Amino acid sequence: MVFNFGSKQVFKIIRTVMFSLVAVVVVAGCASDKKLKYQERTVTEIYDSALNYLYRGQYKYAAVIFDEVERQHPYSSWARRAQLMSSYAFFKARKYDESILAAQRFISLHPGNKDAAYAYYLVGLSYYMQIADVRRDQKTTEQAMSALSEVVRRYPFSKYARDAKLKIDLTRDHLAGKEMEIGRYYLNQGEFIAAIGRFRNVVYKYQTTSHVAEAMHRLVEAYLSAGILPEAYKTAAVLGKNYPDSEWYKYSYELMQKFNVKLN
Repeated sequence: MVFNFGSKQVFKIIRTVMFSLVAVVVVAGCASDKKLKYQERTVTEIYDSALNYLYRGQYKYAAVIFDEVERQHPYSSWARRAQLMSSYAFFKARKYDESILAAQRFISLHPGNKDAAYAYYLVGLSYYMQIADVRRDQKTTEQAMSALSEVVRRYPFSKYARDAKLKIDLTRDHLAGKEMEIGRYYLNQGEFIAAIGRFRNVVYKYQTTSHVAEAMHRLVEAYLSAGILPEAYKTAAVLGKNYPDSEWYKYSYELMQKFNVKLN
């Protein structure tokens, strides 16, 4: 089969192929070392290119090209905007550490900017997304709670504060769950004093979480096992007053009866 093209058509085809090859090289560079070869372009061209990658869901590439805005045009208003967009793109790519670094850099350079609230929120959200199972170390959970609390403290009336408060409650519940897991382990190992310390942490430090009723029942178990009957009685009584319909109070009541302690 033979195709007949005019010179203008040939030129258009060649130009299209060349642009395609350049795009492939740029993307390949992003994928390999996350750095772009320097290619001088206007700030709007670079920014629009990053947005296109973002809209297509190619978040890693978008983040790298947003960084390129600042690299080539560091003193433009677009550079400030691109810093925050880079953090967002890294977040969407699940590159949470990179997102945190980018957001924190934005905060350090533009602490009074109207978008600083969102930068603080992105930091908290990035930590929150890395919260691990309660069987693992909870350092990230504590960092998430601290960062989200900072959002609420600095911007209590912002649109991000409400979600931050909700996530703070969830992180506190998660930390309480970790304390419960450790406490139950100590209880099963017969290390009653260590177990009491963990369960008391839940009752007094995380008293608004869903673990308090069980923590009080476990305290009753630990106190009885350690022979500290007065504390067992007081804890069971408080449990009955605050959670009278709880299954944990039922368990504590039955346990106390075995020790011949009458509960009112």
